[in-house]
Amino acid sequence: MYLFDKKLKKNFYFYIIQSILATFSLVIIFYLLNIFTHTAVVASLGATTFIIFAMPNYTTAQPRKVIGGHLIGIIIGIFCLHLSSLNFITDIFFISKEMIEVIIPALSVGLSIFIMVITNTEHPPAAGTALGIAVQGWNYSTILIILITLITLSIIKYLLKSWLKDLV
Repeated sequence: MYLFDKKLKKNFYFYIIQSILATFSLVIIFYLLNIFTHTAVVASLGATTFIIFAMPNYTTAQPRKVIGGHLIGIIIGIFCLHLSSLNFITDIFFISKEMIEVIIPALSVGLSIFIMVITNTEHPPAAGTALGIAVQGWNYSTILIILITLITLSIIKYLLKSWLKDLV
């Protein structure tokens, strides 16, 4: 087992440049959008950035999966957040409000996985978007920021597609 990737010597330039591109892309997006209101969602966007810049030719880096997966994560996260606020659920299932607060975030991940898989929009970080929204809540600016970030990253990837290499 190697400490460093075997391709490092051959692709050192791409490792450096693609990491710098990912950093600058997020610096610009974060600066313009002031994105730090929802840390869980920011984490999932960081994971998406990794996939786009380190694994650009993988299927999970394709715009359909990046944008579609996060759209599903947004919708499921909002659905589960509202589900947790319905008081009759505790009466129907005979469980406490505290237990609902544990079940609903987990349900947001499971449902988002299911919907992404059946719609061919699998993007693992998008399950984090569902979880972040289910736990922290949402507002329209958060959704807009997520979508602008994803579209911007997808455009950057498209513009650089002939140059980006898979680093993994």
